[in-house]
Amino acid sequence: MSGGRRHIGVAERRARLAVRHRLADPARATAPEEVAEALVALHGSDPATVYLAVGARLAEPAKTVPETERALYGDRTLVRMHGMRHTVFVFPAALTAVVHASTGLTVAARERAALVKDMARAGAPDAAWLAEVESSTLAELARLGQATATELAAAEPRLREQFPYAAGKSYEGVHTVSTRLLRVLGVEGKVVRGRPLGSWTSSQFRWAQAPDHPELDPAEAQSVLLGRWLHACGPATEADLKWWTGWRVTEVRRALTAIGAEPVTLDEGGTGYVTAGDLPAVTGPSRPWAALLPALDPTAMAWQQRDWYLPPELRPLLFDRSGNVGPTVWWNGVVVGGWAQRRDGEIVWRIPDPGVRAEAEQAVAAEAERLRGWVGPARVTPRFRTPVERELGG
Repeated sequence: MSGGRRHIGVAERRARLAVRHRLADPARATAPEEVAEALVALHGSDPATVYLAVGARLAEPAKTVPETERALYGDRTLVRMHGMRHTVFVFPAALTAVVHASTGLTVAARERAALVKDMARAGAPDAAWLAEVESSTLAELARLGQATATELAAAEPRLREQFPYAAGKSYEGVHTVSTRLLRVLGVEGKVVRGRPLGSWTSSQFRWAQAPDHPELDPAEAQSVLLGRWLHACGPATEADLKWWTGWRVTEVRRALTAIGAEPVTLDEGGTGYVTAGDLPAVTGPSRPWAALLPALDPTAMAWQQRDWYLPPELRPLLFDRSGNVGPTVWWNGVVVGGWAQRRDGEIVWRIPDPGVRAEAEQAVAAEAERLRGWVGPARVTPRFRTPVERELGG
């Protein structure tokens, strides 16, 4: 205890991560739904990340591709949609209403206003015309079930309309109505990402109607989402919470109060928070563990303040210039290096610290073999490439 508050040190934070993020052997999951429930959200900007994040946490990784496809496109127990910070994630279907109300509504209003403004500035058709196109597009999508943007434009030709954007700026260009409108509809919770074109690694996809969900009170939805994430990732600071959600600090504080979050002290100083009743010590795995996590993995990207699991000297090697993390090698709750897949399918890795490398080599090699076994003939190149991944992958 420190000043009457429970202290949660780095060792316990790493133990919580190992168990709650399903990374160590005893805690591994039996289905993709369990992984998504444990992590709240899987990054979905890069389609392969979803599968790689699931595969790293399944007790039987050979099931990764068929079971994840079943969950996403068969049973639709998982949904790929826009969420926090206007980023595409995969959520448990039961959370779609919570995500929409807690984060989507504000972003959606901003995105629609920007689209209408950009079209008006370019002399393109007005908001009434856009509303007609939207209604027709949604009707066609309902008729088709799932469709690409090209297929929707064939059914509703007005989607092909183009308008100039940022004329006179260094980044000026031409936007197509379909691109901007479908993005707005995604943030508004009206459409979601559907089955990809090609294999599970493909970045081309179809659109599908969003699942029906009730309209929730935004403040209540924020409390639910924050409580779920804090159980998975607590202790976390206000800065972590604000960064992950994209909310204002006043919204974060209101949600923390609403769920009765309990403050704790941390090794690096400052105040962290856990959910009510989550103060008892968490016992970590009894044996050392290793993991190979993909680019944009939700564990590596969960916190804004990362020194307790990510040595600062490794950041320039493992992140791109926009702050996206690449593939990471983990040893007992710490990022120790990076990995890549070569063109021949071999999984290769680098651990800069020779002492850690010697200690972890056998376990990391086993994880690499495990990964190569279920990935099979597929080749995975991250959408956002980092220095180590580029060097190792060739």
